[in-house]
Amino acid sequence: MQTATNHSVETRRAVSEPQPFPALELVNRPTVPTDQAAHYLNRRPQTLRTWACLENGPLRPHRVMGRLAWSVAEIRAVLGVAA
Repeated sequence: MQTATNHSVETRRAVSEPQPFPALELVNRPTVPTDQAAHYLNRRPQTLRTWACLENGPLRPHRVMGRLAWSVAEIRAVLGVAA
């Protein structure tokens, strides 16, 4: 019983803690996943998913094998950050 309780506490803690993402200036990949893009744009991931579905946001993702890939260059452009 103790193990189940500890596991649920660890799960909740893992969900609530922010994921460590590198600074946008250090990203050298062409695209990033939704969670990472949301972090850089200071939005929730669901907001980006809504932008993708409705195609009404400032960015349009690439769809790769059913996943959303957000262009790092476009994120930088929206934020006004030099490459």
